[in-house]
Amino acid sequence: MPIPAPNLYPSFNIVRLSHVELTVTDLAASRAFYVDTLGLQVTGEEDGRLYLRAMEERNHHCLVLREGDKAVADALAFKVYDEQGLDMAEKFFKDKGLPVEWIERPFQGRTFVTRDPHGIPLEFYTRMDRLPPIHQQYKLYNGVKPLRIDHFNCFSPNVDESVAFYSELGFRVTEYTEDEVSKHLWAAWMHRKGGVHDMAFTNGLGPRLHHVAFWVPTPLNIVDLLDLMATTGYVGNIERGPGRHGISNAFFLYVRDPDLHRIEIYCSDYLTVDPDHEPIKWDLKDPQRQTLWGAPAPRSWFEEGTLFKGVEPQESQLAAQPIVAP
Repeated sequence: MPIPAPNLYPSFNIVRLSHVELTVTDLAASRAFYVDTLGLQVTGEEDGRLYLRAMEERNHHCLVLREGDKAVADALAFKVYDEQGLDMAEKFFKDKGLPVEWIERPFQGRTFVTRDPHGIPLEFYTRMDRLPPIHQQYKLYNGVKPLRIDHFNCFSPNVDESVAFYSELGFRVTEYTEDEVSKHLWAAWMHRKGGVHDMAFTNGLGPRLHHVAFWVPTPLNIVDLLDLMATTGYVGNIERGPGRHGISNAFFLYVRDPDLHRIEIYCSDYLTVDPDHEPIKWDLKDPQRQTLWGAPAPRSWFEEGTLFKGVEPQESQLAAQPIVAP
């Protein structure tokens, strides 16, 4: 099945992914993991919520941790170019018959929440409080030295449908995996900001959040994190890697936080800003698509994910299986 043609002139302009809100069951344990181990910076703490940003980011936060009874993903958030675009976004979702609710968010301007057709909770805004730059305050660099949030990856019960919908929003496919038997998409990587992806979809029980990724300066930062995790009680939280993906060319590591939310640490992908950039196609059975080199992905990487708040996942409509480590 062919991927949709790029929509270069969507009805409103999504600049990039912005932040994610996760519910965690022990805020102190999560703080130890995300701040003391990964190295994110605390920008606020109130009402059972912890706000964090990475070193290059000027917006108030890229990650919100909320303490609750059950570990879930509350919302994936995106920044819209201007206020007019935010109103156009509201119209777009309402015209699709999807719910729109305007809400108050700390440190943000006008904000609404909605869902995509499969139920992924989405949040859109234009303005967030700006903070002074810290990218040259090298004494603050700790852990893996995260520079910025990079992308979301979600399980989808129908990747073709997910790609078609997000293409309408102006997301453009950079790479994709096709099942050669059914000719349906097994996975796709889509961007707004000019990297390989802001949003990716993987075939599976969904919708569920597969992972949130943070971009780091070099592969050596990932090696440093492995040494740190192995000697501070987190060796069991290392799930996959290090290695290099065929798709995206990224040097990667996947770790799990204390509630098993999956975090990817990521660098070395490439620019995709040209409007005529052509997507790269991969065969599902090509082992180098998921791992150019390194150990194959474990079964947990294909089967486990974070539930979205209030969303009941559905079985995948595509019966296809990539190579899985024993």
